[in-house]
Amino acid sequence: MEEKKIITVFGATGAQGGGLVRAILADSNSAFKVRAVTRDASSEKAKALENLGAEVVSADIDDVESIKKALHGAYGAYFVTFFWEHFSAEKEQEEVANFIQAAKESNLQHVVWSTLEDTRNWVPLDDNRMPTLHGNYKVPHFDGKGASDKLFTEAGLPVTFLRTSFYWDNFIYFGMGPQKGPDGKYYITLPMDDKTLAGIAAEDIGKCAYGIFKKGNEVIGKTIGIVGEKLSGEEMASKLSAALGVKVHYNNVSPETYRSFGFPGADDLGNMFQFKRDFNDDFNGIRNEAFSAELNPQLQNFDKWLAANASRIPIE
Repeated sequence: MEEKKIITVFGATGAQGGGLVRAILADSNSAFKVRAVTRDASSEKAKALENLGAEVVSADIDDVESIKKALHGAYGAYFVTFFWEHFSAEKEQEEVANFIQAAKESNLQHVVWSTLEDTRNWVPLDDNRMPTLHGNYKVPHFDGKGASDKLFTEAGLPVTFLRTSFYWDNFIYFGMGPQKGPDGKYYITLPMDDKTLAGIAAEDIGKCAYGIFKKGNEVIGKTIGIVGEKLSGEEMASKLSAALGVKVHYNNVSPETYRSFGFPGADDLGNMFQFKRDFNDDFNGIRNEAFSAELNPQLQNFDKWLAANASRIPIE
């Protein structure tokens, strides 16, 4: 029997990496086995992956040698960074440089890099339609990733660029779920006007990434955008109303108002939503529902996701 090829998954206890680990482990006929990388191999989430059958290893993405050990003998790797841990695009770019240095020395056959647009290609720093943040960025949690894409290509790595969409799970964890207004009504608040927001279940990102690894050579060098469904604020509010059993309204605010909300990262997210609104065709155009479903036949639309998750959305 042919030896299974190792996929090393960074961020294995996070939403994206965890989804990929579980997708590989759930496929008994897979050509791959998984090496789950986390900083703390003794954590509950790491132990849960180990119990499912993953090889769990600890590594520090600030240490190239540590990354190289995690990549030893692997066929492929899933690279992801987590901006919200430190709010620094520069740190993300340093982490990417470490990934690339380690990957170049590891003879990988396929790298999947979880990235996003560099919005400065659409809104230059001297364009005052949206404020420049942290001195050098328009949407820091996008731009640092997008600016790093060319480094993978320049290094000659066999890479697929995976562009993700808004996680519907943000309605559960990120405080974006329905909030009660002063009038006693429930609202979701987004600065999107009547434009559609490309969204996806976090778990489906990993399943789509697995589909990319299965396609192998035919997707190397390509940029693939994944999405479960594209919905307007009104459409999301209507679907949330049906799933939650309370009337939810869409509160369309200006990006300026959203940026002023004061929670950590509000300015970054306000700019992000403005980018998705103002360049809706470009952003949505690369995110293809049909190809996402080809990569992941279990792909959920918003209704299906809500059927499984509505009870987890906090209603205050």
